[in-house]
Amino acid sequence: MRVAICTTSSKSNHQAKSGGLSVRTRPSGNCVLLVIILSLWMTGCAGFEGGDHSVSSAGVRQSLEWHDGRFRNSTPTWSNIKKAVVEEVLGPRTPNTKPTEPIIVFHSHGEALSSPPHSGLRVTWFGHSSAFVEVDGAKLLIDPFWGNRASPLSWVGPKRWYAPPIALKDLPTIDAVLISHNHYDHLDFSTISAMRSWETIFIVPLGVRSTLVSWGIPESRIVELDWWQSARFGALEIVATPARHESGRFLAQIDKTLWVGWAIIGPQHRVWYSGDTGFDSDFSAIGERLGPFNVTLIEVGEYGRYWPDFHLGPEQAVEVNRQVRGEVMIPVHWGLIRLADHGWTEPPERVLAAAKCQGAEVIIPHPGESVEPAEHPQIAPWWPHLPWRSQDLDPILSTKNGDASKRFEMPRCILRESPVAPYPD
Repeated sequence: MRVAICTTSSKSNHQAKSGGLSVRTRPSGNCVLLVIILSLWMTGCAGFEGGDHSVSSAGVRQSLEWHDGRFRNSTPTWSNIKKAVVEEVLGPRTPNTKPTEPIIVFHSHGEALSSPPHSGLRVTWFGHSSAFVEVDGAKLLIDPFWGNRASPLSWVGPKRWYAPPIALKDLPTIDAVLISHNHYDHLDFSTISAMRSWETIFIVPLGVRSTLVSWGIPESRIVELDWWQSARFGALEIVATPARHESGRFLAQIDKTLWVGWAIIGPQHRVWYSGDTGFDSDFSAIGERLGPFNVTLIEVGEYGRYWPDFHLGPEQAVEVNRQVRGEVMIPVHWGLIRLADHGWTEPPERVLAAAKCQGAEVIIPHPGESVEPAEHPQIAPWWPHLPWRSQDLDPILSTKNGDASKRFEMPRCILRESPVAPYPD
């Protein structure tokens, strides 16, 4: 399939803000994994990384996001990893960080996907950020994660709570695979390796091409994009949108590849996926330039108060949906693996509370369940009723410029208090 790449008209606003310093990776909730990664620094294990990102494509060094040998966020970021680790390791244990009973999963062999969606737009969420999007006749797979652990090693690291709802071989023919960045929970070695024989296009951020090539994906099937660049195939346009995050699979390759969100623009429908991101001032521009969107897939989970610039958290996610002009929001980046110290049911509870305050339309499907946003399906909460920390008890507010004393403000609307005590100061 022929693919054309183009760059959108202006980056002047971003260029004026470039040069902010990105702070290191958020805590993963698994100190053992960190020790192992450090000890195996130079093992050459394929799951860790692959390729020379500095020469992955001619666009890397010409990118406005590339500064002093690595990619940088437009807006500086802040974190206090020391306090986060001390709190998680030495502080009181947070209850219910993973399920104790089986989750209701819609397992299938592709029956629900065998016929096209009535409305022309259908989303199937597989857990965490993995989703299958059918839009105007095209079939896209977003951040596919079929591995057992979000880790380079098969025996340690954050482990998935349930088997993939559908086998890769049972998926319909995929037109394009979209990767938002190269963290283990979004770019999985075993999953990508299983796609070597697929006749599909991989659309990735700058620098990720070299990794896929080293894993056996033909370079001719890989398209790399910078922020605001787009690729056309068939009737679709795919646009890489800015995000506030980071990249890297081990320390020597931190921020050598870019991180993005994806706007999927079809003749009849528009979809936006946030990727991993903290809150920033770019979201309104995304809505103005590329919206409105019939559905948004926005990350809502795996957040922490000491690293608020790398993930949105529930309330900021709902605000982002409003700013990008999303009509229906599907929360992602939760419900499969534990990467942060909050209750596993807290993200959807807080999303629903914030959505009620803003009058936002939210659909939270079961893992593996296919939904057509135009039909506005009513899906009752399927997760157990467990205690959770509210916005009032644990606000997740990104910094405005990497200064912890200056935060973005979110609408404060508390519809339900949680019986769990707040985090210690």
